[in-house]
Amino acid sequence: MNQIRQVRGSQGVGAAFVMALVVATAGVARADARPFVFTYEVTTMPVGAVEYEQWVTWKTSKAIDSDYDAIDFRHEIEFGVTDHFQLGLYVSDWGYEDGDSVTNDGTRWNDVAIEGIYNLSDPVADPIGVALYGEIKGGDEVLGVEGKLLLQKNIGSWIIAWNGVIEAEWEGDHFDDDNGTLEQTLGISYQVTPSLLLGAELVHEIDYADWSAWGPHVVYAGPNVSYRKGNWWVTVAPLFQLTRVDDEADFQTRLIFGINF
Repeated sequence: MNQIRQVRGSQGVGAAFVMALVVATAGVARADARPFVFTYEVTTMPVGAVEYEQWVTWKTSKAIDSDYDAIDFRHEIEFGVTDHFQLGLYVSDWGYEDGDSVTNDGTRWNDVAIEGIYNLSDPVADPIGVALYGEIKGGDEVLGVEGKLLLQKNIGSWIIAWNGVIEAEWEGDHFDDDNGTLEQTLGISYQVTPSLLLGAELVHEIDYADWSAWGPHVVYAGPNVSYRKGNWWVTVAPLFQLTRVDDEADFQTRLIFGINF
């Protein structure tokens, strides 16, 4: 491939959703696709480049609520400011949630956000690729900041990437409910053909309630597939919970569809 991304009843519902994702990936295959959906690359867009990304994340079924379902949508526009710095604008984050454990079923608007990624080194030419990520978001009674350290190494047809994440969030009428989250993600992808990449992702997350009490460790893992054609691409990863945290979803899938301008 031209260097990979330079610079970068629940069971029934679940089966239908996964089938829809498979159909979507089958219909699209040459753009600079993202090989991962939970893990960011260190590479950034070239100066002047513009890309639109449509995110869909679906979570379902908890040990405490087998009817739980949540679907979140994100609409993002990314810009190459320089060859080493890109900005992304989350035009809107919104979603739908229902289940016995959900207080207010239905559609909700979450937030808007802006992110920046600064690339420090290249994953091919340098011993390891490094980038810094920052994000600020705001919504209805919510304010958050997030920082990430991005590491990546490309070896032949293989891409290996790791993200270390720290997030702070304030909620409530006066933003007095503050919490932290520590997270790390790992992605491995192999270029099978110039259009098709296959791999796997792992997500490890732990909440730090009120910045004073650690929550349980939650770990998800599963395969991913990325397919591209022309200026279109699509990447999807279904992840299964490997831990036994009752109030977290047992299964989640994220699909990102992108178009380059």
